Amino acid sequence: MALIVQKYGGTSVGSVERIQAVAQRVYKTVKAGNSLVVVVSAMGKTTDGLVKLANEISSNPNRREMDMLLSTGEQVTIALLSMALQELGQPAISMTGAQVGIVTEAEHSRARILHIETTRLTRHINAGKVVVVAGFQGTSNAGEMEITTLGRGGSDTSAVAIAAALQANFCEIYTDVPGILTTDPRLVAEAQLMDAITCDEMLELASLGAKVLHPRAVEIARNYGVPLVVRSSWTDAPGTWVTSAKPQGRSLINLEIARPVDAVEFDTDQAKVALLRVPDKPGVAARLFGEICRQKIDVDLIIQSVHEGNSNDIAFTVTAPILKRAEAVAAAIAPALRSPSNPKSDEAEVMVEHNIAKVSIAGAGMIGRPGVAAKMFATLAEAGVNIQMISTSEVKVSCVVDATECDRAVNALRSAFEIEAGGQGAGGRGEAGEAGEAEGAGEDKLILLSPSLPSTDAINRVSLYSSAVRGVALDLNQARLAIRQLPDRPGMAAKLFGLLAQHNISVDMIIQSQRCRVIDGVPRRDIAFTVSRIDGESAKEMLTQVAAELGWGEVVLDSAIAKVSIVGAGMVGQPGVAAKMFGALAEHQINIQMIATSEIKISCVVAQEQGVKALQVIHAAFGLAGSEKFVVPA
Repeated sequence: MALIVQKYGGTSVGSVERIQAVAQRVYKTVKAGNSLVVVVSAMGKTTDGLVKLANEISSNPNRREMDMLLSTGEQVTIALLSMALQELGQPAISMTGAQVGIVTEAEHSRARILHIETTRLTRHINAGKVVVVAGFQGTSNAGEMEITTLGRGGSDTSAVAIAAALQANFCEIYTDVPGILTTDPRLVAEAQLMDAITCDEMLELASLGAKVLHPRAVEIARNYGVPLVVRSSWTDAPGTWVTSAKPQGRSLINLEIARPVDAVEFDTDQAKVALLRVPDKPGVAARLFGEICRQKIDVDLIIQSVHEGNSNDIAFTVTAPILKRAEAVAAAIAPALRSPSNPKSDEAEVMVEHNIAKVSIAGAGMIGRPGVAAKMFATLAEAGVNIQMISTSEVKVSCVVDATECDRAVNALRSAFEIEAGGQGAGGRGEAGEAGEAEGAGEDKLILLSPSLPSTDAINRVSLYSSAVRGVALDLNQARLAIRQLPDRPGMAAKLFGLLAQHNISVDMIIQSQRCRVIDGVPRRDIAFTVSRIDGESAKEMLTQVAAELGWGEVVLDSAIAKVSIVGAGMVGQPGVAAKMFGALAEHQINIQMIATSEIKISCVVAQEQGVKALQVIHAAFGLAGSEKFVVPA
């Protein structure tokens, strides 16, 4: 007999008929010998209707009263589902978040779960009852026990947290799609269903806008080793399993606010190659990384900074033994990128840096916590470590620093995030299958196999690309901020992102330009980052107010952007993944404005009006489209 937690979303319980269908499914699961806790959302568009009512009363409703109002939606569903189960002869009891014992922070509308008192819940389960729980809500333990709500995706979070607290065998998330698809079926009808996906991959996809699971729910599943399966409540299809490694013992106290960083990783066997002032036009990145792919050069981090005028910079890191070969590729391509009228200009200048190290913090708890990256940057600044490159993902922030400062950086970060010393966590996403020194690595001259943009056919000859990429995601809700002429010295990134954290503004992509200018004796670089679009204007206003005081230049906001990303744990050690993505965009004349990577993700910023097209062409390029078309219920 298994202990199972099931969660049903709003469309799954959107009518009396749907509630009765859910009751039948629950009844069958119990009759098969299982114990069951069922977490439900409000019916259909109930929450939207309640928000509309509040806005008719007040243009700025009080957050406490909004929690009181919105928490009623789930209470309707739990009562009706309990009645439906009782009509089938199945003992059931409905319970609010407070009655279940979900204790949260005293933070209205976006509370995080501290712990769950399971005594009452366990007693009802042992009595043979199905416990029907109101998702999305809890109660604070501060003073007068206020009703709180968990924010968007709160029912997913409630379900997985309950599964973790009860040590359930698994948690089923029932929704209106058959499982986790390779992309949004509303944009690509031929999206394929995945049988399984790792928690790390799902964290990236969920944070990039894949709405089938909320990142907070996946974070809890990853941290506590809760097996998840996402299924359709309309069919008996097996769905998609979300898997994670068995974690070390972790306290259930402070369940969602425990330490956000699990590990400090480092890699001292790194070197950097940068092309400065390359043309800002489609095909440049595809050309460079297509040749890197053909020369079987293993690349780790890739960044492309925000454009300046008609040019921008592209930089990548490689292992030190193959630096000369990587430098030769860049040097051979650079002349072809310069203006024909002025081939000896400083355009497409190749810059190489030896003796660098990559230092990273990793952990699922970083999601939605603005202060984590800022704390990392502040810690490095206090240790006197200057940051040369920054690359971010949902579960990792990496900084390239001078190799001589690596030990100092690692020790400072371990102390700041209370991480015990452990093994090195080096590893990167390979642009070639062969790691280590490639044949001919000692040579410093290279003849290009093709002087032009690599064709799709040429890239397709490299196998296993499709298996390397699991999903493609599009985020149309971001804005980009660029700060010009930021002083290039320790502490500036810490001040910048510390200010954003103080204003509770979460940052996604962070890219520091490779170009450095000396102005009035001070070396300066540009830095760009993305935030939620709703935070764009307020972030710009706040940063502009302090620009003169902190010595940086103009703050530029662009809200007309889209971020398209590919995700897959199989990218590690697979050749040409980045080249294939960049090539697909170039073939359709989609210009890449920014690039940022992690081991399992490559993200590109493009113009907003090209976002959907970018998603579609990348999804097709990796062969992710299937023959079946999925229709999402209205």
